[in-house]
Amino acid sequence: MKFNSQRIIPLPSAIALTMAFSPLALASSDGVVEYSGSGSITQGVAKTIESNIFECANGRSRVAGIGEITDAEGNVWTVPAKNNYATGPKAVDLYEGCANITPKSLADVDQDSVPVVVIDPDGEEVTGYIFADNYFELYINGTLVAVDTVPFTPFNSNIVKFKVSKPYTIAIKAIDWEENLGLGSENNRGKKYHAGDGGFIASFSDGTVTNADWKAQTFYTSPVYDLSCLKEEDGRRLSETCTTEGTDEGQDAYAIHWQTPDNWMAEDFDASSWPQATLYSEDDIGVNNKKAYMNFIEKFSGAGASFIWSTNVVIDNEVLLRYEVK
Repeated sequence: MKFNSQRIIPLPSAIALTMAFSPLALASSDGVVEYSGSGSITQGVAKTIESNIFECANGRSRVAGIGEITDAEGNVWTVPAKNNYATGPKAVDLYEGCANITPKSLADVDQDSVPVVVIDPDGEEVTGYIFADNYFELYINGTLVAVDTVPFTPFNSNIVKFKVSKPYTIAIKAIDWEENLGLGSENNRGKKYHAGDGGFIASFSDGTVTNADWKAQTFYTSPVYDLSCLKEEDGRRLSETCTTEGTDEGQDAYAIHWQTPDNWMAEDFDASSWPQATLYSEDDIGVNNKKAYMNFIEKFSGAGASFIWSTNVVIDNEVLLRYEVK
């Protein structure tokens, strides 16, 4: 059961660092717990259920594990998110170092060999160019067209093709993967627990690009060390004032989870209450040294596309995106 009004309860003086909390949770200085959002709160490290779902055949990659953590109401949450990496159709790589696919430009890519997923037999053939930090799943009118080939790192980019009639709906599950499962962080920049950032950009041959007209809703936020930094306003799940600094003592961070609707990717799903996507620059995302992006920049920012995410590109780790192409 979720509560949208603030509730206050006593906080035990000795509490296990990995205990999971219901959506009530903030340990304040006067010994009470208070939280007024609609999410479910967990605290501490998740149980690892898959140690690594990706092996880099050529080079090194960060470990892409999957975990589970249970909140105080008995709800089990998959972190960083439920996904179809193991069974979904893989997108074709534009650039993927682990597979030794490293073209210097689009001219070196055999686009004719990319398979076409048929949504509407009489529809238009559309080519999409996608760069995700870190992982994406692409749905067209509710059909899973492709999943990213690399869940975490090294950074890669992809190309997809599908045949569809307008109007049609694009739905994206975007995940910023995590090394410390349940804690939204990784060992980086000299800190054991440092939050990474996300980011998603795409352009399509019918003129569709990622921009502020897309919808973007958050479903997993972490790490959070002071839950008073969270608020909800007009459908937006805001964490703008939460710290994004790294730490060596992040093992007891909080995470906030929201249940994803079963039909969130469907053509007729009503996402009108979702907030608009927030735009980020190439400098914000840090792609100037990423060949997977820069070698094909004419199909990203060069095509008029912008990086999009929720309002917090650092600690919002699962973001669902939607856009109707008319």
